[in-house]
Parts: sequence; structure tokens; C-alpha cells
Amino acid sequence: MNRPLSGATFVVTRATDQAATLTAALVELGATVVELPVIAITDPADGGAALEAAVRGLRTYDWVVVTSPNGSHRLVDAISSQDPTPGGSDCPRFAAIGPRTAAPLLEAGMVVDLVPEPSVAEALLGAFPAPPSGGRVLVARAEVARPVLPDGLRAAGWEVDVVAAYRNVAPHADPDLVARARGADAVTFTSESTVRRYVDLVGRSMPPDAVCIGPISAAAARDMGFRVTEADPCSLAGLVAAACTLSGS
Repeated sequence: MNRPLSGATFVVTRATDQAATLTAALVELGATVVELPVIAITDPADGGAALEAAVRGLRTYDWVVVTSPNGSHRLVDAISSQDPTPGGSDCPRFAAIGPRTAAPLLEAGMVVDLVPEPSVAEALLGAFPAPPSGGRVLVARAEVARPVLPDGLRAAGWEVDVVAAYRNVAPHADPDLVARARGADAVTFTSESTVRRYVDLVGRSMPPDAVCIGPISAAAARDMGFRVTEADPCSLAGLVAAACTLSGS
């Protein structure tokens, strides 16, 4: 087996319940992995009440947009709890930022009409249709997120409701894992929030190389002083391929 990452140590910063796939892929290629979750996914401050209310009125929207796999899973759960067989001609159309975000919807039997490339909000805005008179969009996303998408949709003429499907919180960090992370060769980032939380946690004494899943996390990592390798495509497979291109790997 070709093991291009033998001898290299990577930090995986994803939430504990989401790290396994990336960790396994890196280990299979020979890497040593330090799992240091810098975010945890939990309910929004309202316990999901706003999402549940929006789902009750789902058929009043023309489009529903999800921006991450976490939001997509939460949306599917909310829909399934109210309508075990969602769908029908009066159901809104769905848009998702990236194939991984679309996957939970597809697995639940929903049609996803728009999945832009690259997997960023700006690409979705560029591909989104013009609104009909009174057109409405529901955006289900993290409690704290960039305003690019709702602002852009409103500027295009859509009426937009934004609901928090989940929130990112900072978990307790094991000091031994933090110390091991400081000695790693590279760190992987899958969102802007993981970059900022990692630097807050580990400080400036950190690996010089960052492997980032997309342009938003890459820009944040550059701002923090990392030497960045960006995944292409914006996916976990792309992230692993990008890790293999690091100098010395």
C-alpha cells in the first residue's frame, strides 16, 4: 500500500462525533493523527423552537437552503418529526452548499435542486434563481454564521427567514492533546470557526502548515499566519488529497 503520509503528524480539529472519517483516511495513508476537537455541536439557544416553527410552515416557502451537514441533519430531523413522508407538489425546493450538505436530505428522500460548485455561499448566490413576486426562502444554519448568504438573497429580491438549526460551542480540551498538537506537522480545518477556535486554544506556537477544506477556512488560516494548502474539490476526499501534497509528505 502506498503510504505517502508515513512519519507525518496531523491534527484533526473536527467535532468528536465527526472526526472518524477524516482520521481513518489519514491513518490509512500512514499519518499519525492527533484528534483535538475545537468545536462541539449542540442545540441552538432556543432549543430548536425556531426551526420547528419554520418547519410547520415549510410549505409557505419557495426554497429551503441548508449551509452545512449539521444544519441539514437537524432540518431533516425536524421535518421527519412532523411529516414522516415529506414531499409533494407543494413542498419547497431545496438548495445545499456542497454534496455533503445535500446528502442527509437525499437520504431522507428529498430532492435537492441546487448544489453549487464550489461549495461556498457565494457560489450558491451566483446560481440561485431570481425570485417570483413575494418569493420566500428559509435558511437553516448555525446560530453564528457569515451574513453573506441571507444578505445576498435579500439583495436579489427574496424575502428571507433565517433560523438557527444548531450552534458551535467550545468543548473542554485535554492539555496533553494540546501539547501534542503543538508538535504536529500540520493541522486540518473544515470551517472558519475551527481555525479561530484552534488558534485561541493552542496559541501561536502551532504547526506552520494548514490543510483547509475550502476558500473560507483557507482565508481564515492565512490570516492567522498558517502556510495553507487548499482542498480541491471542497470535500473530505479533497482534503486528504491536499494533505498528501504537503512538502515532505
